[in-house]
Amino acid sequence: MQVSTTGGGGGTTGGGGAKGFGGDGDEEAGDGSDESEKEGILLRWKGWRERVAADPSFPYKVFIEQVIGVGAAVVGDMSSRPYWGLYELDFVFSTLVVGSIVNFSLMYFLAPTVGASAVGANLLQKLFSEQTLQALGAPGGHMFQPGAFPLTKRLLNLGYKGLVFAVVGFAAGIVGTATSNGLLAVRQALDKNFESQNEAPDVLLNAGTWATHMGISSNIRYQILNGIDMVVQPRLGPGGFKVLTSLLRTANNILGGISFVVLAKVFGVQSSAGDQKKSTAKASSGPVAALTAATK
Repeated sequence: MQVSTTGGGGGTTGGGGAKGFGGDGDEEAGDGSDESEKEGILLRWKGWRERVAADPSFPYKVFIEQVIGVGAAVVGDMSSRPYWGLYELDFVFSTLVVGSIVNFSLMYFLAPTVGASAVGANLLQKLFSEQTLQALGAPGGHMFQPGAFPLTKRLLNLGYKGLVFAVVGFAAGIVGTATSNGLLAVRQALDKNFESQNEAPDVLLNAGTWATHMGISSNIRYQILNGIDMVVQPRLGPGGFKVLTSLLRTANNILGGISFVVLAKVFGVQSSAGDQKKSTAKASSGPVAALTAATK
């Protein structure tokens, strides 16, 4: 998976209106509301078709990331929490929501496209486009992309993609955290006897944690995965590559789930009852506790 050469963002137009997405240049746009709605549908589906045309395995990669990938990330997240997240299900749910948004956004916006132009692209489209990196003499896709690029330019790609990932992580973190906190507040309003075991994470702090996680951990793993894809895809048949990429992306998402929990604990953004219970259990089974029990 490489960064789009046409501006990404699912909405790059070819210099005006919807020609880049909504249909061929010789189609005439109608004035009626029905045709306007039809054009909106074409805009969305044309963006998807452009990505499939550039990478026929794109739908399968999206499926892997959204179903197996997000599921694996949740498994990794839960495995890193005391008692497999039994006392932190609200945090796990937040990871599920944010992970789903992040995975689809990055898969869609960073996918290669065909038939569109970066001319007239908005700020979001330019952010995900490889045009900026190419203008700076850096590889537009991933840092291991073939070409006579010096090390400094490849590191520029790493830093720029880290910024892009951090922006996506921050935005998704705000949405996901606000969603999970909102649902928790609704439950508390409906059930007066309900008491949350964990303190709801601060929205901005949790979003900042996601930005850091995406900009560093996810970015590095993204670069490595693309480098591996570049090497093995031409050497394997479609079936073999699907098996390999499924395994790699499953392992990648499990590792991602683990790394986020570690980072969240370091930043202190997710204070949980599970940690307290585990600490209490360790204290009660330690040498001092054993000596106390033996003297009774």
